[in-house]
Amino acid sequence: MLHPSLKSASTRRLPEHGLAEAMALAAALPELELCGGEVVRLARVHPATLIGSGKVEELKTRLKADEIDLVLVDGTVSPVQQRNLEKEWGVKLLDRTSLILEIFADRARTREGVLQVELAALSYQRTRLVRAWTHLERQRGGFGFVGGPGETQLEADRRAIDDQVIRLKRQLDRVVKTRELHRASRRKVPFPLVALVGYTNAGKSTLFNRMTGAEVLAKDMLFATLDPTMRGVVLPGRDGAPGRKIIASDTVGFISDLPTQLVAAFRATLEEVLEADLILHIRDISHPESAEQAQDVTDILTQLGVRPEVPIFEVWNKLDLVDPGARAALASNAGGRDRVFPVSALTGEGIDPLLAAISLAFDEAKTELDLTLPFFEGRKRAWLHQEGVVVSETQVEEGYHLTVRWTARQERRYRAL
Repeated sequence: MLHPSLKSASTRRLPEHGLAEAMALAAALPELELCGGEVVRLARVHPATLIGSGKVEELKTRLKADEIDLVLVDGTVSPVQQRNLEKEWGVKLLDRTSLILEIFADRARTREGVLQVELAALSYQRTRLVRAWTHLERQRGGFGFVGGPGETQLEADRRAIDDQVIRLKRQLDRVVKTRELHRASRRKVPFPLVALVGYTNAGKSTLFNRMTGAEVLAKDMLFATLDPTMRGVVLPGRDGAPGRKIIASDTVGFISDLPTQLVAAFRATLEEVLEADLILHIRDISHPESAEQAQDVTDILTQLGVRPEVPIFEVWNKLDLVDPGARAALASNAGGRDRVFPVSALTGEGIDPLLAAISLAFDEAKTELDLTLPFFEGRKRAWLHQEGVVVSETQVEEGYHLTVRWTARQERRYRAL
């Protein structure tokens, strides 16, 4: 694994931490056996080979001595650079985008997830004329990036790829329409939606399982969750009695420098976040770059267009991995912030106060209001019923007279229709 680091580049991340993340990415593919990693510091990017000729020669000797078959580069490698390095070293080479696509192909389980991954891979490969697209005839996930050194490289047939893209988009449209029908059905159920988001491997699935009693795959592995999962949760009420019910949604983990092809392809998957009434931002508080990871997640939420009125709770997870001395400082830091909750999803520490705060967030003061809607305002009337805020309704000469009971947040959403 090579992690190129430009000496002049300004970044929030230390290159050593970037290399560690890249190594964890590679470890997420079971067929890869990692032999080592190195940060390669660059004064400038070399157009033909990415790195300088001296380093190319040095690595060639080491790769041959260690009998390496595959080199991973944690960054963007142009088709020309890839072709030249593969020829010089006699190995297969994957860049960051290729590696993430392989992981997503291995993880996708739902029909929509599989189609989105393949669409992203085609979009990526169309720009790389030196790459083969033999994966289109394969039976299982994976895209031919990890093939052996003797694998023939064919010039991509753009027309064939475009035909495949059209076919996939048609299939994806049908799947998305079906999912939209399911979402419309859920809107009729007056339960708030709570979305769990966070950097990959922050512990979202472990927390999701702790909250819901589900058995979603939860492993110390990047991108263990790819397809969204939803479960009903009954929050604790007063005096031990059952409280309100919510719907919790576990989502794909975010990551820095996510390939642009995947941002576009997985936007539909992340739309569950846009529907949320409350967002739990799960942070691995034990990670040395927890703050930088949190900023990456915040940037992606902003790009997605999350409504500003949706409350976001920060959940500082993995307290069990924080040494006792640092835990006191964390507790003090979180104490003055009403939307920060230190927890350990693994041990259950801090979960009860978090669930109580979620319940309280939906126990906002409600007001009643009389509305008269003309017949042509059917969309607004349908929205009110989907939200479950209609107390009574009568048909009058000019339309519908409704009495609604709603929160200030629901009223703002109604006014924005």
